[in-house]
Order: sequence, then C-alpha cells, then structure tokens
Amino acid sequence: MANLDSLSAALAQRKQQRLYRTRPLLESAQGARVVVSGKSYRNFCSNDYLALANHPKVVAAFQQAANDFGVGSGGSHLVCGHSSLHHQLEEELAAFTGRDRVLLFSTGYMANVGIINALLGKHDAVFEDKLNHASLLDGGLLSGAKFQRFLHNDIASLTKKLAASTAERKLIVVDGVFSMDGDCAPLAELAALAEQQDAWLMVDDAHGFGVLGEQGAGCAEHFQLDQNQLPILMATLGKAAGSFGAFVAGSEVLIETLIQFARPYIYTTALPPAIAAASLASLAIIRDDRERRQELQHLISHFKQQAQALGLTLMPSNTAIQPLLIGDSAKALVVSRALAEQGFLVGAIRPPTVANGTARLRMTLTADHSEQDVSDLLAALASVLDPL
Repeated sequence: MANLDSLSAALAQRKQQRLYRTRPLLESAQGARVVVSGKSYRNFCSNDYLALANHPKVVAAFQQAANDFGVGSGGSHLVCGHSSLHHQLEEELAAFTGRDRVLLFSTGYMANVGIINALLGKHDAVFEDKLNHASLLDGGLLSGAKFQRFLHNDIASLTKKLAASTAERKLIVVDGVFSMDGDCAPLAELAALAEQQDAWLMVDDAHGFGVLGEQGAGCAEHFQLDQNQLPILMATLGKAAGSFGAFVAGSEVLIETLIQFARPYIYTTALPPAIAAASLASLAIIRDDRERRQELQHLISHFKQQAQALGLTLMPSNTAIQPLLIGDSAKALVVSRALAEQGFLVGAIRPPTVANGTARLRMTLTADHSEQDVSDLLAALASVLDPL
C-alpha cells in the first residue's frame, strides 16, 4: 500500500501529542463494576445510565426473541428485514414520546447523517451548536447545505445567523444533553426562535432519553415541547435504554420522507429483531420503574455535594455526565491512569473529541452505583489531584 509512511507519521504525531487512543478490553457485562483486561474496576465511564444493559428482563427478552426470530434480520427494512418486533417498538416509542410515528435506525450516527441529508440540500441552511456531537456536524457538512455553527447555547449568536439567512429551508440542530459537558440546550428558547424564524428544530436526545422527564421520555418531556415545537426528535437506545440502535420521532410526513430519502436507512440491514425485543423490555422498565431515575438523580446530587466539599470544581451539569476540566491532555491521562491504579475506570477525554486545551475527566453516574462508590471515587480523585 502506497504512502504508509505518511500514515505512520500521523500516528506517531498523535502519540507525541498524548492524543493516541486505545481500546480497553472488557471481559464482563456492563455494570457499576466491570472487569477490564483481567482487573476489576468500579466503572464511571459508561453511558448505561439506568443500569439496563444487563438487566435480567432485558436479557431474557433478547434471548427469547433470538430463539423465535434467529440472529440476523436478513435484509434492510424496505426489503425483508422489518419484523413485527421492529414495528411494535416503533409504535410503542411513538406513543411514549407523544409523536405520530417513529423510525428505527441501526445507529445514532447513521440516524443523524440520514435525517439531515434527507431534509436539506444545497439551497438550504443548517445551524449547529459548536459543541454538537460529531455525527450531527458530519451530517450537516455532508448535506451540501450552507453550514453554520453558533456559539454554545447562545441564542443571540443563533438569532443573528438565522436572520441573515435567505435559505429555502432552515434547520437548527442541537444536542439535548451535550455528551462531553453534561449541560442541556435551552430548548424552550430554541423552539420559540425556530417558530419565529420559520425554521425546523432537531434535537439529538441520546443522553436525555430515559433519564430526563417525569416519565423518562427525555428532553421533549422535560421542557414540555410537543411535536409542533420540536418536530424532529432523535434519540439512541444504547445508553439509558441499555440496548442498541436509534430512532427518530415526528410527524407522519417526516417519517415517510425519511423512509423514502434517508440513504443510511434505505441501504442498511435492519437491526436484529432480538435487539428490538430487548429495547421493548427496557422501554417497559423506563416507563414503570421511576425509582431508577430517582436514584440516579439522588446520586447526581450526592456527587456534586461531595465534590464541592472536597474543593473539586466541576463543569456545570445537572445530568449523569459530570466532567472535571483538566486542560492539558497529558495531565488528564496521568489522572485517569492514577485512578485506574486505585480501581476506578474514568475516561480522559481529549481533542479532537473536545477543543484544544479542554481535556477533561468525564465521569458518568448510573443507577447501579452506590453513595459509597461515589464518595470513594471523589476521595481518590482528590488524592490524585493534590500533588499535581
């Protein structure tokens, strides 16, 4: 293969910058405690917020559906891969989110790229928060629409850009909960601005679905936004739902448009039916077991109070994502590895995932953690940071 030297040089540079990434080898099920490469850790970097990835009812539903439907779906949804379980999940998610219809996607990344590219073209414009997830940014860039980024959660910045636009279609795109910061988008203000400027609002609720709202329906419920105010609601099933895949919820016209024009949907093999069955089981738990969300909210409050008592200054977040800004990538790695030596798995998030100079520890809480787990983590963190 030609030009391998240039690839090797790029890899060497990434290592020198302390930005090289490796894959931890997980040897257990997801949970508050995991085994990685033969060592046991208390896990504070999982997105399994409600501890459903290894829930007995979710596992049993997966196993039964695999017995009934096999493993692979055999084709795309539009050919022969759309099973009764997929259809049931779409219908139950639509009812749960208060939308007309839902469409399943195989991954959140594919959903975001597919949605934006199906709705926009070269005569249109897309407006994205500077801290949006990479899949949203890539979707906007690939669409051919005029791509503009506004300052994080800055309504004035967005208003100015919208007012200057003469595009035929205007799409505002944000994360509901920002994955590396843990803060929420000001969705009520964004919905009002979208209506004023005749724009669509799209929200990626990957980190809010299942966690936010009285029923766990996510940011739309939390901010009390109906389908007219928030016409494009996307969320994933691999985080709080503990399963896999993604969905978009909205009007009949939106869903039919995506079925006809969203290439990542049209040209991708459908999720295994057993995954849909597992998601149905986890959705039932999300609906019926409010104590999981209540326990998670309690742990978030406990975490923040304990951090303040120890003099640790966290980034502003009221969600299960609790970041501690370190700044320097090398220092973030040192702290993460020191915590690992004490038995705590905490990710060091570095560029390009976050901006240069904003490397951080991204600590995530789940309903399976205990108060003691949280207190022990923070005590270890304070001891590691003290001599640095």
